[in-house]
Amino acid sequence: QVQLVESGGGLVQPGGSLRLSCAASGSRFSLNVMGWYRQAPGKQRELVASIRRGGTTNYANSVKGRFTISRDNAKNTVNLQMNSLKPEDTAVYYCCAGFRDCNSWGQGTHVAVSS
Repeated sequence: QVQLVESGGGLVQPGGSLRLSCAASGSRFSLNVMGWYRQAPGKQRELVASIRRGGTTNYANSVKGRFTISRDNAKNTVNLQMNSLKPEDTAVYYCCAGFRDCNSWGQGTHVAVSS
């Protein structure tokens, strides 16, 4: 059973930064890929970024160059550093994990970008 606990959301002004963290528990196979999805009001959940155990990353085009995903395999944590935040980044951000793709989810943390 995979458990994922997010932290680090909040309110930030446009152009600001936030760092999301996720602490995971589970088997090595169930945490092979870890990542972040987000869901804005009235929109479908979308991939933000993912990272495999070996370090291969994948980013949504909308966040490339602004967000950086990282993980610590020894601690089973994954982080998302978000810079140059825009109002359209406002959403609930969900940590996720799985073997080939994400199939376990955290409860989510709110990120609001507003002046």
